[in-house]
Amino acid sequence: MTDMFDERHAVVLANGVKMPLLGFGCYQIQPEQTKQSVLDALEVGYRHIDTAEAYFNEAEVGAAVRASGLPRADVFVTSKVWICHFGYDETKRVVYRCLERMGLDYLDLMLLHQGFGDYYGAFKALQELYREGVLKAIGVSNFFPRFLLDLIKFGAEPAPMVNQVELHPYFQQPQARALMVQNKVQPEAWAPLAELKNDILHDPVLTAIAHKHGKTVAQVILRFLTQQQVVTLVKSVHKERMVENLQSLEFDLDADDLKDIAALDQGKPLFFDHSSVEAVDQFYGFNENLKQVLD
Repeated sequence: MTDMFDERHAVVLANGVKMPLLGFGCYQIQPEQTKQSVLDALEVGYRHIDTAEAYFNEAEVGAAVRASGLPRADVFVTSKVWICHFGYDETKRVVYRCLERMGLDYLDLMLLHQGFGDYYGAFKALQELYREGVLKAIGVSNFFPRFLLDLIKFGAEPAPMVNQVELHPYFQQPQARALMVQNKVQPEAWAPLAELKNDILHDPVLTAIAHKHGKTVAQVILRFLTQQQVVTLVKSVHKERMVENLQSLEFDLDADDLKDIAALDQGKPLFFDHSSVEAVDQFYGFNENLKQVLD
């Protein structure tokens, strides 16, 4: 079985923590399916599991990690704090509530889920919990470059170690990724398959490259990201697809492949433009709705 923490299959964060390149994402997995899905993912070789309080399946993820029989140190677990729980006191409270819900003593990575609200106070709480050893690494998700750099330059130490953002062949964010690398922030991709938007699995460029290597289009997309040292999250509730996605680490794309896929970038998100004025109202609405459920 592939060692997901070896140098080929993992990155090293700014603080020296190893993070597997390919992770199993739990977004949109129903709670009743989550425990078995995570157990299946761990059984076939995943060692990186990503959830969030806004996914409503943290408890099931924790139950699977505990039931897997794997040493806790062999599974990299990430969760995220939602906007309604930003602010120093509230974020600290929610992190401890998350650990209790998951039945874990620590998290390998905790992220702030969006770049809205009192993310300064929330990140200060994560910094303190990191220094206490409750969190092994800390970071952010969906932070547009200006806000990421603001937090890096003015948010004290340690700076965010990870920024989880929308990344796939149609939205590659080269400038944002370069800024992250320059500031020792690990880029992490959500929706690497673009949630199948724009019929991405039948894209002629990607299909030709897949045929060339005897791989699936999904494997080509995942390898495009991981080969560039982008930590990548992929989800499936089907065990055979989990195996297939994991096998994307077993081949390399050549320079022409990388160039051809890079040319597919459309330069705009397929989901949310977190840099727009409209996004503030949009996420305010999301936050108000989620606040009633999460609290």
